[in-house]
Amino acid sequence: MKNGLGRRVSFMDLHLREDAGDIAAAMRRVVDRGWFILGPECEAFEAEFAAACHVSHAVGVGNGTDALALALKGLGIGAGDEVVTSPLSAAFSALAIQLAGARPVFADIDPDRLTIAPDAVEAAIGLQTAALLPVHLYGQPADNMRLKAIADRHGLAFIEDCCQAHLATCEGVPVGTLGHAGAFSFYPTKNLGALGDGGAVTTNDAVLAARIRRLRNGGQSDKYKHVEPGVNSRLDELQASILRARLPHLRAWTDQRRALAGRYRSALVNQRDSALDMSKRTVPSLAVPPELDRGHVYHLFPVRARARDELQRHLAQRGIETLIHYPIPIPRQLAMAAERPAVCPVADEVCDRILSLPLHPGLTEGDVEFVAEAVAAFAHQWSA
Repeated sequence: MKNGLGRRVSFMDLHLREDAGDIAAAMRRVVDRGWFILGPECEAFEAEFAAACHVSHAVGVGNGTDALALALKGLGIGAGDEVVTSPLSAAFSALAIQLAGARPVFADIDPDRLTIAPDAVEAAIGLQTAALLPVHLYGQPADNMRLKAIADRHGLAFIEDCCQAHLATCEGVPVGTLGHAGAFSFYPTKNLGALGDGGAVTTNDAVLAARIRRLRNGGQSDKYKHVEPGVNSRLDELQASILRARLPHLRAWTDQRRALAGRYRSALVNQRDSALDMSKRTVPSLAVPPELDRGHVYHLFPVRARARDELQRHLAQRGIETLIHYPIPIPRQLAMAAERPAVCPVADEVCDRILSLPLHPGLTEGDVEFVAEAVAAFAHQWSA
C-alpha cells in the first residue's frame, strides 16, 4: 500500500452525499408550506421513526438530553428520586437526570462491553432509586435483558439512552422498546443526524407518549391551556423533514458502518486474546472492545491503549484524526460534585485509555486499512 504521504483521514465527514437531493427537496417543501413548528413533517417523521424502531410511539423533541429528561418527567420521576446510570457516556446522560430534578447515581461499567454492569447496578440500588437508565454506548447495546430483569425485580422504571444506538438490537430486540421509554438524539454526528439539534422519545405506552407531547409544548392540553408545568422542546419542521429524507438511508449506512468495523477488527484484534479484560493486570498494549451482540451499530469505533496520548500523536502525524470519548468519567465532572458520586474504577481506567478511530459511511476500505496499519505499527512498536 502507498506510504500515505500527504494523506488525511478525517474523524467525521458531515457533507451531504447520496441524500443531498432528498434533503434539498424536503427543505423546499417546508419552506413552500410555511409551517415550521409542530406540523405535518414532525407528525410524519414520528410515525416513520416509530416504525423503524419497532415501537408504537415516537415523540419529536428538541434534542437527546430533553428526550431523556422528558421521559423521566413523563414517568413522574423527579425531586427526591435517584436514577442509576453509567459513569461512561457524554455527560448529558446524567445532566438530563438532574434536569428532571432527580439525582444520578453511578454504577461502574463492564470492562468488555463498556456499558453499565448489572452486578454494579444491583449494588447501587437504594431506597430512593426510582429508575435505571442504561446507555447503549458507541452503538453497542448494554446488557439489556439482565438490566431489565433487575429493574423489574426492584419495581424501577427502565429508560434506555439510545442516543448512540439508532437501529441497534440486544439479543434481537430493538433498543428503545424493552422498557418504559427510549431516548434518541439526532445531533449531526449521530448515525441518523439532523442538520442541527433534534431528539425523540420512543415508547409503547400511549398514555406516556401523550404526556410527553404535552410536556414538550409547555404542558399545554390545548392552545393556551397549560395543565401542568412543561418546557419548550419541539422538533422543528425543517429538521423533521431532513430526518425523513435520511431515514430511508439509515439501514444501508448501518450496514456500511458494520462492514468497516469488521475490517478494523480483522486487522487489529489479536485472535489469541478472545476475551480482553482491561481490569486485569495483564493489559495488552492495544485492545479492541469485543462485539458482544450482533446488534451493535458502531456509532464509534474505540480502541484502548496503555499509551493513548502517544498513539493519538502518532496517528495525527500521519494525517489521521481521532477523538477521545470520553476523557473524564461523569462522576468526576465538576457538575456532579454535589451528587456524592461513587468511585467507578473501571470507568476511570477506560477514560485514561480510550481512543476513537475514524468510522463513518464516508470512509473507504482503503482509509480503514491505512488507519489500521498505522495503529498496528504503533502497537507493535510499543510492545517491543
